[in-house]
Amino acid sequence: MFIIPAIDLIEGKAVRLTQGDYSQKKVYNANPLEVAKEFEGAGLTRLHLVDLDGAKAKKVINWTVLEKIASQTSLHIDFGGGVQSDDDLRVVFESGARQVTGGSIAVKNPALFESWLKQYGGEKMILGADAKNEKIAVGGWEEGTELWVYDFVREWQEKGARYVISTDVAKDGLLQGPSFDLYEKLKAPGLDIIASGGVSSMEDLEKLAEMNVFGVIVGKAIYEGRVTLSQLQELNAAC
Repeated sequence: MFIIPAIDLIEGKAVRLTQGDYSQKKVYNANPLEVAKEFEGAGLTRLHLVDLDGAKAKKVINWTVLEKIASQTSLHIDFGGGVQSDDDLRVVFESGARQVTGGSIAVKNPALFESWLKQYGGEKMILGADAKNEKIAVGGWEEGTELWVYDFVREWQEKGARYVISTDVAKDGLLQGPSFDLYEKLKAPGLDIIASGGVSSMEDLEKLAEMNVFGVIVGKAIYEGRVTLSQLQELNAAC
């Protein structure tokens, strides 16, 4: 299991939201590169970078931050937020992302997301399947849908999706534990699940490791000191 630290970006700064609410914003560091280098220094190899400005604007905004981190670290970066067009996707890959997450686009413009899966392959594209009460939420979680997350993921897996990041919006940023049931129900042969949201302790991470998920995204728990980078380094080595 990969430990994947998260950096969420607003106005080029590393922030965290609570339950995707832009009014509940806390700035942790004005220099995301410093944060990324700390993660790299702790032996972590991956980074989940989210352009929250982009998610809201429906176009990529913080690509220069991506470029800076990609060029000055060796982290395997997956990037999400605001990737809504061929140009957005090109800019993100050219800026150094190794993988790109498409969530809203897979709902709003499935033909386009399917064309990206065919062009770039399931190794490069990650399906974003964020859920609120087991139904897909999009647009930085500001819009709900009537799509059951399990049906949504299965349909995209049939179209070539291999990786899925799923956040239980109701859990995100609350440090109350991940949605273990969600990930158990999402399990399917050939699908690599990346759990996200709610991680509050090493026990949460150990339980997810036992579930054999591909990776787990850790954000607020790091920034609030619930887990330390040295603990994550140790677990990462064990996984």
